[in-house]
Amino acid sequence: MKKLTIIPILIFLLLASVAHATTELKVLRSLDLKATPLDVASSPDGQRLFILIPGEILIYSMVEGRIVDRVSVDKGFDRIASLPGPDALTISSSTNKSLQVILLESIYQIDVSGLPFKGPPNAPVTVAVFDDYQ
Repeated sequence: MKKLTIIPILIFLLLASVAHATTELKVLRSLDLKATPLDVASSPDGQRLFILIPGEILIYSMVEGRIVDRVSVDKGFDRIASLPGPDALTISSSTNKSLQVILLESIYQIDVSGLPFKGPPNAPVTVAVFDDYQ
């Protein structure tokens, strides 16, 4: 019976585990905001960036490659963080010692002129139903 020594195996494992890697930087997007960014958070799905500037949250679409909306906030807020829910954020102020949990909800304008409807034409809410009978 051959005697197997463990030393060659250990030397092989040590030599195999020594690896060096380098890190490269690649700029995916660059934005000219025209205002000082205070903080940035991303949506959980990575589709949107929420950029906090004094008095506003800029909503940047990664898909469209542009700022798609702006939401006014108090100028005292200087930090923003995303929460696990869709478009749920916290904004906080180190000077005012305050924090707000906010939810950004999308409101879509749907042109229903000339389409059949039920109810008053000047109702504050429109419910649009999209059906496909196939």
